[in-house]
Amino acid sequence: MGNREPNRRLERLYRETGWTLRQFIQAVNRVGTERGTPLKYREPSAHQWCRGHLPKETVRPLVLEALARKLGRPVTHAEAGFPTPVMSGDADPSTVEGLIDLGRGDMDPSRRSLLGISLFSVALTVPNWPDVVGRMEAVQAGRTQRVGMPEVNTVIAMTERISELDDQFGGRHARPMAAAFLVNTVAPYLRADAQEPVRKAMLSAASDLCYLTGYMAVDEGLEGLGQKYYLKALELAGASEDYLTYCTTLRGMSVQAVDLGHGREAMRLADAAAAASPQAGPRMRAFLAGQQAHAAAQTGDRLKALSYLKEAEVSMEKAEARAKAFGSYDPSALHYHVSHVRHELGDVPGAVEAMRESDKLCYEIYRRARVKERATLAEFQFEVGHLEAACATWNEALDEYSLVQSGRVDRRIRNMFQLIRPHMRNQSARELYERARVVAPSSLAV
Repeated sequence: MGNREPNRRLERLYRETGWTLRQFIQAVNRVGTERGTPLKYREPSAHQWCRGHLPKETVRPLVLEALARKLGRPVTHAEAGFPTPVMSGDADPSTVEGLIDLGRGDMDPSRRSLLGISLFSVALTVPNWPDVVGRMEAVQAGRTQRVGMPEVNTVIAMTERISELDDQFGGRHARPMAAAFLVNTVAPYLRADAQEPVRKAMLSAASDLCYLTGYMAVDEGLEGLGQKYYLKALELAGASEDYLTYCTTLRGMSVQAVDLGHGREAMRLADAAAAASPQAGPRMRAFLAGQQAHAAAQTGDRLKALSYLKEAEVSMEKAEARAKAFGSYDPSALHYHVSHVRHELGDVPGAVEAMRESDKLCYEIYRRARVKERATLAEFQFEVGHLEAACATWNEALDEYSLVQSGRVDRRIRNMFQLIRPHMRNQSARELYERARVVAPSSLAV
């Protein structure tokens, strides 16, 4: 017993509160009384906890609640140096705590106050924003004990706004904001009391935000972090029986795998996404089949790739005949898949043609995708020997590059420097190179 390790994490939290040991233990006893289990702990118990003695399992949540109230933010078992409870059931405490730990690790502590300001700035664009801001402040202050559909709608609306920022400017700045929202607002909503339909709707909304945050992490090149968010999104979607977000997340994981060159894994994930959505409408079917086609092409299965591509095209025709659906899988995205399938199968001129069509159809709001795909188009043009056409397309990508913060776009610009460097005798290549050195960070030109 004399060799017990001090609980440095709990001690750090205790120091952060500014409490005396007496105040600490009184706060824990108070929470116990509120919950119908009066406690009579005294200062030596708090001292022992900091020295490494574990409180009883039933008392640990009371300690965390006392600390959370004082610090004004959620505190998890892991953060306090306690074992994470293993439980079963929908959205159990371990699921929510895992979400908090994941999101908190993705937040920059030095920017927490700035992130808070940014979040509330985003909330200004949400309809009835004063009510939204008030609800966010209430949950962060611990005043929200029960949630309803207004809170669910807040999460949905904030996710949409953060997604718009990601589409326009890239995920480098938007992701920490999403992580802060997950930790400070969504996690407390998941812990609050709610009627069963509301609880499932909140789980679904949280899953969608997790998927978006994972997508932004992957965009930044943080592949492992993105996978963690994707797995958490699957867990929440499964608990809410939200097949749409579940299969969308599996597809996102397939996209990540195919971009990293793991064709077989990408195929497995794409097939799993399709199997998870047996009742999918035509647009969703096109969305899934397009990814199946890309993955199959990367594995070298030409027949399967072309079959899935035909299915995606037929499904898209049906979807477009019904109604336009801005913000979902559209003809521009389908042509993007056609381009990559053709490229994987060795038809580079066909890949150029399809990527050019994708660029033509791309909505104005999708700036990050437009810059990345123009850079990809230039690479394909370069590959078929059209150097000057490639330089012209790279220049189009550079026109908006400074407005986008994206790791995937940065990788495309780094590729550009490497490809054109041997061609400095060509005037177009030389002028592009000099322009790019001014526009892009010097680290990409190395």
